Amino acid sequence: MEKLKDFLWFCSGGNMALLRKCPTESNKYIGIGGAVFFTGLLAALSGGYALFTVFEVWYWTVLFGLVWGLMIFNLDRFIVSGMRKRESFWSELRVAFPRLILAVLLAIVISKPLELKIFEKEINKKLEANKLKDLASSRENLMVVFPEVERLEKENDLLKQEIQEKAAFRDQKQKEYDSERFGEKTTGTTGIVGLGVNAEKKERQLDAAEDALIQVRERNWAKIDKNEVQINQILEDKEQVFLQQKSMIDQYDGMAARMDALATLTAESKAIAAANLFIVLLFVAIETAPVVVKLISNKGPYDLLLDKSESAVAVYVHEQKFKLQEASDMRLKYFSETSALENKLKIQDKNHRSVLISKTERDWLEEKLGKKPSKEDGVEVGEGLV
Repeated sequence: MEKLKDFLWFCSGGNMALLRKCPTESNKYIGIGGAVFFTGLLAALSGGYALFTVFEVWYWTVLFGLVWGLMIFNLDRFIVSGMRKRESFWSELRVAFPRLILAVLLAIVISKPLELKIFEKEINKKLEANKLKDLASSRENLMVVFPEVERLEKENDLLKQEIQEKAAFRDQKQKEYDSERFGEKTTGTTGIVGLGVNAEKKERQLDAAEDALIQVRERNWAKIDKNEVQINQILEDKEQVFLQQKSMIDQYDGMAARMDALATLTAESKAIAAANLFIVLLFVAIETAPVVVKLISNKGPYDLLLDKSESAVAVYVHEQKFKLQEASDMRLKYFSETSALENKLKIQDKNHRSVLISKTERDWLEEKLGKKPSKEDGVEVGEGLV
């Protein structure tokens, strides 16, 4: 139990050493840590499901889910640990506002894959309907792309109709010939039984109609067969293109397609829209709960001890900076004084050397000229040298 408490304290981003000194603050930070932990857990499930819809490989799903969950957990922990109680509520709100915005964004990102999982059956049904609609649209588009099929089929219908018309004409002539032979009185027959002149005339008309029918059949059926071959070839090409498009449509089942289907469902159904909204609000409440709790809670013993610790560090840093500055000032002063003294000594030494060199040069010159300097000359020279 103690280890669980320490773990939840760690999740809350609190200082464990200070929390042990504040028993009254323990439950608050346990609750904050629990909210942060379960937010990270839900994020792991959400991220894992999102990746599974893309790759459908369980080990990548587990790995990405863990990484995503740890990242969200770390962000939430950072958001909560960065909150400090201040003297004014409005100053706290100003500091907390960016954190609240970030928490809301994280909640929306985390909730979306879980929404897709919750409404999975409805989304699958909508996706199937969209696929059927896309397949029908694809077939219609292919009809536009392959217009030869319709033209050839119409041509075949006309050729068949011509054969039927020739056959009907032949049958009509056969009927007239039979009526003439058997003496049936019609508008086109004499009504006399036997093979007379009219019967022979009808027979010749029947033979001509039969020959014309045979010729039309041979010509038209040859053309129809040729058109059928072309139609079959075009249909095969059309089917290949359709199968390729169908394969692409069947694969349209990823994250974007599901989100689009969910958007359509929420637009069509008020119940789904309300449920979707409540799920988002639930995740927003969970994500922002730690920040809101720290914002609305009173300043407790933990906050006072934390202020004391931070103040002690600030004072210590200030003292160290002051000591370093004083030491630096002393070193600069010593350097300045030493440098001035050294410069003064160097100037005196240089003057002394100049005097000695001048006296030596004068003695050498007098020795060369064989002249001893008088007292007055010496005084003048000396005074001149000085």
